[in-house]
Amino acid sequence: MDAEPGLVLRVQSGFYRVLTGNEVVTCRIRGKLKQGPQRGDLVAIGDRVLLSRINEKEGVIELVQPRKKSFSRTAPRPQGVYEQILLANPDQLLVVFACAQPDPHRRMLDRFLVIAEQQGIPPVIIANKCDLVDRRRAEELFGYYEPLGYKLIYTSAKTKEGIDDVRGLLHGKISALTGPSGVGKSSLVACIQPGLDLRSGRISSATGKGMHTTEVRELYCLSEGGFIADMPGLRALALWDIQPEELDGYFPEMRQRVDTCQYNDCSHRSEPGCSIRAAVLKGKIHPERYKSYLSMRYGVTDL
Repeated sequence: MDAEPGLVLRVQSGFYRVLTGNEVVTCRIRGKLKQGPQRGDLVAIGDRVLLSRINEKEGVIELVQPRKKSFSRTAPRPQGVYEQILLANPDQLLVVFACAQPDPHRRMLDRFLVIAEQQGIPPVIIANKCDLVDRRRAEELFGYYEPLGYKLIYTSAKTKEGIDDVRGLLHGKISALTGPSGVGKSSLVACIQPGLDLRSGRISSATGKGMHTTEVRELYCLSEGGFIADMPGLRALALWDIQPEELDGYFPEMRQRVDTCQYNDCSHRSEPGCSIRAAVLKGKIHPERYKSYLSMRYGVTDL
């Protein structure tokens, strides 16, 4: 029987649910694909694969098509560093952070944006739970991203603000909906497509941080066309295959100024003639973005 093309919708415990035509087939991986050293996930949601049928409902993945791009992070393993593919071949990355409950961790947001820049994935920043703060505060937290060219949408699952704007972005695309735990991703999905049953998160009263809700990675079919991946809440996002000296190229406001630094190997910390530091001091680069850069590259946030 000829191999059938398919799209991986769900990954859990070595089993893969694959959409082929109008059917969903439960598959395992052909053993030969597991041979040799593995530096990353062999199959991930969003992968395009070829499968052969065992019967009407079961099959075997014979081939994984080359990925055009991927949303991934570094996952430490006993055998060494490992690339965990959160979503293969995404058309866009919807990064959700709350305006409050929990307070936004903007340095983590910047990590998402660096990954999107490095992989060429268009990002959208979703500032959720905007009903919990006034608009001035919401814009103080997130407004400085818009002048950098990032699309920004303020949303509330409670008041339905911004829901139509998000829904309009999803048609015909494979979208990753990601962010920390407890920021309201699953509640947003429920607003976008009522009836899609994803558990809503809670905030830990002890820590004020989000609690994990989504437990497996899965692509959901949207009634108006397209797919959305509701990612597990991420507490850490270690960058994969990004060298520290490359980082300034993934910050748009720094990228355009790097060539005007006095030194080619400028660290952007203390050298005379550093155009990046000069731009920070003149208010042309937001201090929080500069701190994010220092944190990612050096593990410090000193100005």
